[in-house]
Parts: sequence; C-alpha cells; structure tokens
Amino acid sequence: MTGTSAPLPAMPAQQSVQTGTFSTAYYRGGEGSGRPVILVHGGGAGAESVSNWQRSFPLFAANGPTYAMDMVGFGNSDAPSPEEFAYTQDARNQQLIDFIEALDLGPARLIGNSMGGCTSLGVAMKRPDLVDSLVLMGSGGRAKAGALSPDLGPVIHYDFTIEGMRAIIGVLANPGFIPSDEQVEYRYEMSIRPELKVAYKATMGWVRENGLYYPDDAIAAVKTRTLVVNGKEDKVVPIEQAYEFLALLENSTGYLIPHCRHWAMIEYPELFSKVCINFLNDTTDYGVAS
Repeated sequence: MTGTSAPLPAMPAQQSVQTGTFSTAYYRGGEGSGRPVILVHGGGAGAESVSNWQRSFPLFAANGPTYAMDMVGFGNSDAPSPEEFAYTQDARNQQLIDFIEALDLGPARLIGNSMGGCTSLGVAMKRPDLVDSLVLMGSGGRAKAGALSPDLGPVIHYDFTIEGMRAIIGVLANPGFIPSDEQVEYRYEMSIRPELKVAYKATMGWVRENGLYYPDDAIAAVKTRTLVVNGKEDKVVPIEQAYEFLALLENSTGYLIPHCRHWAMIEYPELFSKVCINFLNDTTDYGVAS
C-alpha cells in the first residue's frame, strides 16, 4: 500500500463559527436530513481537518451531512495565546460542545481520532444529549501522565523540521504507507505557522503533564452506542487500550484493522468509512435506550 497513487480529493470551502471566545474553522459536505457526522482530528503537529480527513471526508459526505472541525490551536481555528488560554482537554471538549450547539447539529454522530477521540468521548460524558453515536478510532483517554507510549517521542518532542514531520508520520502510519511529498509539505507548513507553533507547544506541554486519561467510572458512565476502531499495530494507542474501552463502554462494538497503525482514515479510508457508516446506519436493537 502506498499513499502516492491516488490524487487527494478536494475539500469543501472552509467556513468558521464562533465557539466561546474564539473562532472554529470547519468544513461541511453532504446532503440529506440524517443525523450529521462530525469528524474530529488528532493532535499531532500539523494535524487538522484537511490533512487528517481529506481522503475519507467525501466517502462520509456521500452518506449524508458531514462536518470536519479544526480543534483550537490547530489548522485554521483560532490559536489564542497560552498566556490567556489554557490548552486543556476540558477546553477542547467545550469547543466541540459549543460547535455542536452553534450550528444546531445535536444529537450528532462523532468520529474522533486520537486526541479527537478523547474530545468526542469527553462530550459524550458531559453532554450525552448532544451525541447520537460515537466512533473512537485510536482514541486517547487511557494514557495517564508519565505512561504515554515512548513511540510518541517524535510527536511530543517535534522539532519543527521537515525531517521531524517525516518522523511523526513514520510513527503514525504503517510502514507500507508512503506519504506524498505534498502531504508531508502541507503538514509541515501548517505546523510552523507561528501562532500554531506556540499553541502546539502549549498543547503538548499539557499532555506531557496530564496525559490523555479519563477514570474508569467516567468512561463506564457513557451509555452512547460506540464503535471502537483500532489498528492492530498502533504505536500511539496500543490495542490493549481498545480492549479497555470495549470493557468499560457497555454499548460498544469493536473493529480491529490488521497492518494498520494510528491513521486508519488515511491508511485505509475506504475500509474505515465503510465500517463506520455501516455502524452508524445499523438499526439493530440491542436494548440500548435511545
């Protein structure tokens, strides 16, 4: 498998909406009256809606209304000064809540990767009324401070060089995935924008000190129907953490992808979107209260 054979599809025009004290950038596609899907990207340097979801966005949009949101301090969302804004997990959770409410999207179907999964899960904890279904793909939420995978080194300690960006991709993607020069350059250029560089350092500093962790009882309290997706070779979120989510989340289903690391939506966009859409459209009654 390579990442160079197919041209990258175009994303819809960027839009923005006020969320609390800052503006959030987003992309919207798809038609119909079904419950909207919101794609929430991960937290690596240069991550945002285009770099994370460009390959899979049109596949979700073909099934119905689809949104992709840039988290605060990433992409084209505002990046407030860390002197005035704390880049905490609670702040990201609140941003997604504000985004759903500002666009009147709830209850929505949330699909989150890594830090975006941690954020989506956080919304399901705090505001279950806003969440119809949940997909956690290589999701944060089980890594305590000091217990982050050592393989995260290139991500946590990114040096803002093109070689450093290739090292990040080397950790996140399967060795068989060869990113195009365009992909690497795009993420690199996004990562070195001055305001995003400062925000990223603040975000990763908070992650180093606090991890991306929710207590067992907080996760177990979530009753939202959930699909847990994990690459079997994920170096960032080991497969054992997927099993923990499955054990704690009462109404969860699991899907494990062989020869896949942390980027299922980039490594295997067709498979990932098909699995998610099948889950979201499934009307089987498992006794889950609606």
